[in-house]
Amino acid sequence: MQHTEEDLQVRWLKLRIKLKETFGIKPDMNGILLIIGVQELGQGPQEFSKEQKQDLMHIAICTILSPSGYYANAGNDEEGWPHFTQLKALPTFDLFEQENFLKDHVLLYFQSQEFI
Repeated sequence: MQHTEEDLQVRWLKLRIKLKETFGIKPDMNGILLIIGVQELGQGPQEFSKEQKQDLMHIAICTILSPSGYYANAGNDEEGWPHFTQLKALPTFDLFEQENFLKDHVLLYFQSQEFI
């Protein structure tokens, strides 16, 4: 288990470095979720309100957890924002496990986008 944990952290650091090379910042988890949300919204970079940023992070979480069967895309609203339906309950984790669960799914997302 220890090697898997180390591998996850190494892959996570490599992703953050590559994002820094691309965007000029080395984002934390929230920043990475924001990047994914903007990517999935598909309306390009723009100024977002605090509420919109929270919505973008929700889009990101639903998107990265969809391949594991937690969410399904339910289509876009009239403004082009994607909406999701939760298909099954998320596992109960402590904070550390939850972060690693998200990191693993973020890495899978960027692999599927052929970014890493």
